[in-house]
Amino acid sequence: MNMNRYRSIILIITISIFSFPHWAQENDLFEKISTEITDHLKYYEVLYKHLHQNPELSFMEFKTSKRMAQELSTLGFEVTTNFGGNSVVGVYKNGEGNTLLLRTDMDALPILEKTGLIFASKVRAKDNTGKELPVMHACGHDVHMTVWVGVANTLVKLKNYWKGTLIMIAQQAEEKSGGANAMIDAGLFTKFPVPDYGLAFHVNPSLESGTVGYCPGAAFAGVNSVDIKIFGIGGHAAYPHTTIDPVVLASRTVLALQTIVSREINPLKSAVVTVGSIHGGTQYNIIPDEVKLQLTLRFYKNEVYYQTVESIKRITRGIAVSAGLPEEKYPEIFFPDQFTPPVYNDPALTNRVADIFRESLGERNVIMVEPTMAGEDFGNYGRTAEKVPVFMFWVGAVSHEDFAINKKNGIDLPPLHSPKFAPDYLKTIKTGIKAMSSAAIRLLAH
Repeated sequence: MNMNRYRSIILIITISIFSFPHWAQENDLFEKISTEITDHLKYYEVLYKHLHQNPELSFMEFKTSKRMAQELSTLGFEVTTNFGGNSVVGVYKNGEGNTLLLRTDMDALPILEKTGLIFASKVRAKDNTGKELPVMHACGHDVHMTVWVGVANTLVKLKNYWKGTLIMIAQQAEEKSGGANAMIDAGLFTKFPVPDYGLAFHVNPSLESGTVGYCPGAAFAGVNSVDIKIFGIGGHAAYPHTTIDPVVLASRTVLALQTIVSREINPLKSAVVTVGSIHGGTQYNIIPDEVKLQLTLRFYKNEVYYQTVESIKRITRGIAVSAGLPEEKYPEIFFPDQFTPPVYNDPALTNRVADIFRESLGERNVIMVEPTMAGEDFGNYGRTAEKVPVFMFWVGAVSHEDFAINKKNGIDLPPLHSPKFAPDYLKTIKTGIKAMSSAAIRLLAH
């Protein structure tokens, strides 16, 4: 045999032998993740049902945060509880490498569940005003937490596949937009390692389970809440001519506010003005002195937000003037501390992770979606001085059967915050764990 040819063959064999472990590791990663999920799926199902049956309102996630901390402690994380409130921070160090932040939210909503599920929530709890309300995980945070625990478990079990630091945060009060800022203000990026990337996801009630959705750039809208107190001059309902009825003024205001988006905002710029609550009066035959409105505003551009606020002030004042109210009875407008900026998905990180999803879940199960007017305070983690690249994606939550019926007959599916929202939880949990674990390992493997 020619000596040069012999040496070439030996070189090829040698390279193959030494390359094999890395090649095999890359190719069996997703299979290993799937196996880990399957092996622990029963546990995740039990955990999900427990969380679903035991929801807690924003800033009151005492038992939930304790359970999340317990899950991390069992896996060997260094756990900090009651961070900036009820939030939890877990740190797992696995050698030198990148630092990755993975976040879940924990809070539920004051909604009476009407899903008909055997494990439906029957919880009632007092809010911060002392009012007793029904409570339900109508936004899928129970799925989020279960996936989060599953990802932590998977990454610890497969720690030979990655190096670096994993920061797991279970955040309070996403629904009231205060949880993220509370953690940041408490020193999340000074008391713990600064992440190179931050990931989170949200269940999607219009995507089929087994799929994920992604949107580079601006993906979730900015949000703020507005309280408006409309005054009048009350009296006997039998003599309305002796009063200035605030119920009528409030009704006029609700209708007039709808013209802000339709007639004042540039049609090419997104905005929403929704009156979600109206309260006034105590009895059939009494015209009250005041009515209270609660609004939510949605936007992507700051100038649109400021224009909307100025329009609200002008319209409410104008209606009061037209009714003949004295200046001291002009409407009062308040802005609770619930401002949430838009979520901006770092385009490079988003596209990189989307490619990982395609490898892990298959091309057809990865869908590029449009931005949404829903709000999310996860974006705050990418707006600090550290400028951490963040990416929040969707995980489909609709069963194949319901999705097919919806597509064929156009039947509306229960949206988020609906008392009938019931995700296809097992498949959604499996997909969420596989997608997030695949992305996390790949981001920590380089």
